[in-house]
Amino acid sequence: MNEPSWRKPTGIFLILLLILVWAVIVATASSWIGDQHMLVQLLIYVVAGIIWIAPLKPLLAWMETGRWRA
Repeated sequence: MNEPSWRKPTGIFLILLLILVWAVIVATASSWIGDQHMLVQLLIYVVAGIIWIAPLKPLLAWMETGRWRA
């Protein structure tokens, strides 16, 4: 049986940290975003809701394999 890896708990912590930092960035910009037209707001929030996923692929690969690229 393999010994437990420290990468998974570390990776989970980094994912939660990424979400927290991204939420703070978006919340900080929310007053400016709120001044924009409704369709611009929609576009900004859709992009902001998707873009935080980009760093997850290499992080998840590292958690599983120990390498940053799968």
